[in-house]
Amino acid sequence: MQLRDALKAIDGKVITTGVDLDISVQMGCGADLMSDVLAFTHADTLLLTGLTNPQVVRTADMAGIRAIVFVRGKLPPAETVALARDKGIPLLASKYTLFETAGRLYAAGLPSCGVFDSSLTRWREFFDER
Repeated sequence: MQLRDALKAIDGKVITTGVDLDISVQMGCGADLMSDVLAFTHADTLLLTGLTNPQVVRTADMAGIRAIVFVRGKLPPAETVALARDKGIPLLASKYTLFETAGRLYAAGLPSCGVFDSSLTRWREFFDER
């Protein structure tokens, strides 16, 4: 999915300037725990989060995240925007909750980052042995 399609699906706004809306993302992930982002996401993911501090951009850069969507109408401080600009990570905004933003993107055809299968396997291994 291209960023322009994601923006349309979530009625979103672009925060950073000069964003190429033709950038493609392969999957989406919603998280406020940056340790989960590092553990469960893949490169070319669109990250949805309610956190707006610069650490979100640093984590996204390390994980190969293509773009970040801030949810719940939150807007990042200037230092976060500046870091994202330096790292080349587009920042977007959605007025919807994380749940609804993710649902809108999923309904528009953006798949999940694939954590479900690995989580389900661990769930079964833990509970089936008891």
